[in-house]
Amino acid sequence: MTPDLTIGPAPAVPAIIATTPTGPPPAWAVLQRRLFDDLDTAWRAFSDRYTEADGRLRHEGTIEDRDGADDFYEAFFNWPALYLLGGADDLLPAVKRHWEGVTAQLTELGLFKDEFERGYDWFHQGEALLMFYGICAADPADEAFRRRAVRFAEQYLPGSGTGTYDPHARVVRAPHNGADGPRPGLGPQWDDGFAADQPGMRVYGLPLQDVPGIEKWEDLDDPALAVRMGHAMRDRLGRGDTAVNLAATALAVNAWLYDHDPRFSSWVTEYVDAWRERAGACGAMPDNVGLTGTVGEYHDGRWFGGHYGWTWPHGVHSVGAAALVGAISACLVAGDLAPLDLARRPLDQVWEHRRTGLIGKEPASQDHTWRPILQGEAEHPVGLLPTRVGLQGWFDHQPAQVAYWTWLWWFGMQDQDRARLHALRDEAGYDWTAVRAFRGKEEAGHEPPWLAYLAGDNPGYPEAALRLALAQVSRRMALIDADDTPPEKTDLHHWQRLNPVVTEILTQLTTGAPQSIYNGGLPLARLRWFDLDAGRPGLPADVAALVEHLGPASTTVRVVNLALSRTRRLGLRAGAFGEHLITTAHWSGAEARDTYPGDAHDYRIPAPEPTDHSLEVQGNRIDVTLPPGHGIRLVLDMRLNALTPAHHVPSHPSRSHP
Repeated sequence: MTPDLTIGPAPAVPAIIATTPTGPPPAWAVLQRRLFDDLDTAWRAFSDRYTEADGRLRHEGTIEDRDGADDFYEAFFNWPALYLLGGADDLLPAVKRHWEGVTAQLTELGLFKDEFERGYDWFHQGEALLMFYGICAADPADEAFRRRAVRFAEQYLPGSGTGTYDPHARVVRAPHNGADGPRPGLGPQWDDGFAADQPGMRVYGLPLQDVPGIEKWEDLDDPALAVRMGHAMRDRLGRGDTAVNLAATALAVNAWLYDHDPRFSSWVTEYVDAWRERAGACGAMPDNVGLTGTVGEYHDGRWFGGHYGWTWPHGVHSVGAAALVGAISACLVAGDLAPLDLARRPLDQVWEHRRTGLIGKEPASQDHTWRPILQGEAEHPVGLLPTRVGLQGWFDHQPAQVAYWTWLWWFGMQDQDRARLHALRDEAGYDWTAVRAFRGKEEAGHEPPWLAYLAGDNPGYPEAALRLALAQVSRRMALIDADDTPPEKTDLHHWQRLNPVVTEILTQLTTGAPQSIYNGGLPLARLRWFDLDAGRPGLPADVAALVEHLGPASTTVRVVNLALSRTRRLGLRAGAFGEHLITTAHWSGAEARDTYPGDAHDYRIPAPEPTDHSLEVQGNRIDVTLPPGHGIRLVLDMRLNALTPAHHVPSHPSRSHP
């Protein structure tokens, strides 16, 4: 099915023709197009090697517990993003085939019902849904996926057949939830006994710190105490609402984007406001709420201790991500930035307890992650933040996960959040301009050098980052070539460790956005591109784009056509869902500067002064014609979040508020 990309009457879309020859092709543009070419080879190789004809993964065996569904989708999580950026035409049908094949596979394994997770935590469900959200954004005209989006989201509405949400207490009734509604406990693997023989979980410590007779991990070697811990987890961690359920708001927003059904926007606002009110009353971001709506109901009144919350296992990593997803969801449906206070709270809490120290000097759950990221600089003192809090106070100190502070600033572009980024960089203790070679499953983490580039003091970032991305693809392809693991011995994380698709750098450079929030964030962007001749989203062949400046009222982007003989026509839309208003576009026939002066820590450097040409736009679209070997640098005056976001963008009404 060809996506419906109609974005208003064609004559009403302002059009610009580039008149500046590029001269020698910019290195960043050549590298960017090479990356698209390599990725086209890579996803095909992975698909041929690891999937069956119907799209499912080659997997043998059963899954006895509730865990695991997310791992199947994570193998493809960024494939829809690649299509949206400009990947091959046949990538979209391939992605849909893989989603449907994997969904059927998970249904056969007993993890899914009616094409949805039967019931698991939203830290993992959010990961699994990235692929689905990307498909919906890539092809909003696909009626089957639209119906799925609505059906999935309806499960969380008041009065739904699942009974998942209690509108009186404003709580999701269980940490594990889904097509089966609120699912009691955490599954037999843990409910029947939480034993010490779990090497992967030991690093996180005891799930509950106040169970009588259990003071240290080794106590769980006693079968009776393991059963006692399991039952306590079932009765306390497996009941009531938990902060990670805030990620479910993105599911509702995804459905709302189709036709603005007020049922979904009302639920998002109500549910997020409930958590905002609780946080205000606690003076902290709580991670648990009982079935009566009381914070700490199963934890002696404490705001911490809930499932996938502050104490166990990941702390701010899970709570901070969910708060961001919930806050951004509420902002999208309301066009109001006030809900961002929910996302600030957990980040401010850990910031208040910052210190400087050596990675590994004290036990920390993610030391193994940070050493490859910081490499040689991990041997020197760096800024550390506590990631968790328990009965003993704040603990598990690690470097800040810069992505969360980046998203907070990026979405709202507010001065107070820019100041938070300034402080984070000042006290980081490592070089933010360095482009380090690493890749985790989130395919993110290169926010510091990108932010430094936007600040004007890292001009080599685009080329260095693209070379890094090319190397990542090459390495994954080599791993695939060398892989001789038989299907019956394949663990559930095997495929995501080999996924050769990389989109973080392309997302930053071409759309002006960070990589999507991995635990359930929607695919947002400052700019979205369309190939007008092909009638599909993404950059046309031969065209490269580079977002050079982001500000609260402007965006600067450079686009070039590397083709020798073919003119390319592309559409530019402001916002992933057309939510930003372009008031005026400026450009010049002369070559413009590659860098901007300004303070190295200023993430709101003024864009270049308007140049030779200006065009009043007053909409969210511009069409650009690029003759062969030509380019243009556009300076766009914008009002962010001034229009109502939508999957289909026929005409965007202005927000009803100023």
